[in-house]
Amino acid sequence: MKILILGASGFIGSEVVRGLHGKGHVVTGLARSVTRATDKWPFANWVSADLARMTRASDWDALVRDHDAIVNCAGALQDGLSDDLAATQEKAMLALYEAAAQAGGRILIQISARTAGAAADLPFLATKRRADEALTASGLPYVIFRPALVVGRNAHGGTALVRALAGFPFVLPLVNGAMPVRTVAVEDVASAVCATIDGEIPPGSDLELAAEETLTLQDVVTTHRQWLGLPTAPVINLPAALMRPVSLMADAAGALGWRSPLRSTAMTVMSEGIVTEGEAQSGMTSLRSLKQTLAAHPSGVQDLWFARSYLLKPLVILCLSLFWLLSGLVPLLNIHGAAAHFLPFMPQASAIALTLATCLIDIALGVTVLLRPLARKALIGMLLVSGAYLTGGTLLEPSLWLDPLGPLVKVLPSLALILVALATLDER
Repeated sequence: MKILILGASGFIGSEVVRGLHGKGHVVTGLARSVTRATDKWPFANWVSADLARMTRASDWDALVRDHDAIVNCAGALQDGLSDDLAATQEKAMLALYEAAAQAGGRILIQISARTAGAAADLPFLATKRRADEALTASGLPYVIFRPALVVGRNAHGGTALVRALAGFPFVLPLVNGAMPVRTVAVEDVASAVCATIDGEIPPGSDLELAAEETLTLQDVVTTHRQWLGLPTAPVINLPAALMRPVSLMADAAGALGWRSPLRSTAMTVMSEGIVTEGEAQSGMTSLRSLKQTLAAHPSGVQDLWFARSYLLKPLVILCLSLFWLLSGLVPLLNIHGAAAHFLPFMPQASAIALTLATCLIDIALGVTVLLRPLARKALIGMLLVSGAYLTGGTLLEPSLWLDPLGPLVKVLPSLALILVALATLDER
């Protein structure tokens, strides 16, 4: 069969791509950026498209008519600079259903979520619920899967946060450590999709996917810590009120395009645990437990690096932003004094103009690096500008290298931090 997969480069979607290809199906992946996906999974066909812009049936016609089945693995947690929930999770899906109906019907497999509970009315679950209801009423053949906490070899979102907590030095700081959590292996989610395509799960099914065991958040984190090969550590139970300022900061980052798992929507969803409405069913004989899932993928040093650096990444970006903002703002307090370094080489007016220009460049880079869609370009700009400062300072006033305040020496650790930020910028 020819199968179209939405969100194919994501955590779940990439596993579905591999699973369906392994079954001999022809797979087309749809994602916002496919450059790396094309190199990583060359056996699939790739289409670059933004679901937020595909809100009419005509946007889907060609794709739908060319495929026998559609798997929706796309989704977003919260509105922000990078995501539009109403467009991505609802309007685009309604347009897709209309196009599928016009094409004579295509089976749709929806990776959704449990849409009841404390977060039911938040946009994340409300848009999913309306899309699920529209699919159910569409008359199209469909299967909806609602996985619990999805765990696999890779990590993204909530599972990335679990690993970061598991890798915390000396102690395990947890909020609501006793809340119930059920997990499901990402491979089992992909297997459920494959079983649907093979006709083993009948159309019209709406199934929750979760292993039989019910753990606590503390169990999940300590199991991951053992998987990472770290010694046991005492758990510190933090007050739930502490998460309010943290989620506010994460929401602010989300408005700038950073997809933090600590945003308020995630915290509300997590407040009552990650559970199922009833007995989870998948049409398969058994689903792997958390320990079985992790045992199938022994950890390596790269996993430890990821766990330890995950929560440092926002700190690195923030430090770079403050460094460049202050580098641009402080000289403006005494621009004539700052311009004095250029006076041996140019008139005063030119020196002040050059100083003002460098200050504005620094400020622009300090602001731009906070915007997730522009962060990579800002970091590359920082590298180039830092190189220009070092070269210019060395040629025009080499004595600055010996200056007690180290104006040129201090650029070197900044360069190292920029390289770290570039190395860890990718989210999936």
